[in-house]
Amino acid sequence: MSESFPELLGYLEARRSVPALQMSEPGPSSDELKRILKIAARVPDHGKLAPWRFIVVAGDAREELADVLDALRRKAEPDVTEERLAKDRAVLLSSPLHVAVVSRAGPHVKVPEWEQVLSAGAVCLNMLHAAHGLGYRAQWLTGWASYDATAKAAYGLRDGETIAGFIHIGSNDQPQEDRDRPDVDALTSLWSAGT
Repeated sequence: MSESFPELLGYLEARRSVPALQMSEPGPSSDELKRILKIAARVPDHGKLAPWRFIVVAGDAREELADVLDALRRKAEPDVTEERLAKDRAVLLSSPLHVAVVSRAGPHVKVPEWEQVLSAGAVCLNMLHAAHGLGYRAQWLTGWASYDATAKAAYGLRDGETIAGFIHIGSNDQPQEDRDRPDVDALTSLWSAGT
């Protein structure tokens, strides 16, 4: 049997996200963020395509982006409530930074597009693990800005790109309650011939 990592298993058994709205400073330093991104990139990637990229939003850029997204949403959804806009702004400003994981999945002669999308999803999860491993808290979100064309353009996405997730990273030392988890037995079956 290969070397085991009981600490890793313990972490994975207890891992949970902390809501971005409950995060605060400090966030990762530039060296820590670079390490988080390097770990995030260590995912299955059929064909070594790196079908994803990162956009980091930190510091004063959070406020600027919040203003841009607020204006875009008001234009796209004239009936959007002030409460909804305030919550969106609060999410952007509560965590010290967030990373937009951009999926660049597209047609390829050998690598199905679906596998490229899955690779971007794996990047998001690895980023959560890396942030937690360095003592920070993280949450993977999507939402309106993930799907709206003008919001994606404001982030700097190019044609054919989409948001796999916004990974919010910050600090929170408060105990967190776990949520109900799926019943794995109910979701598991054994294959046999004739089924």
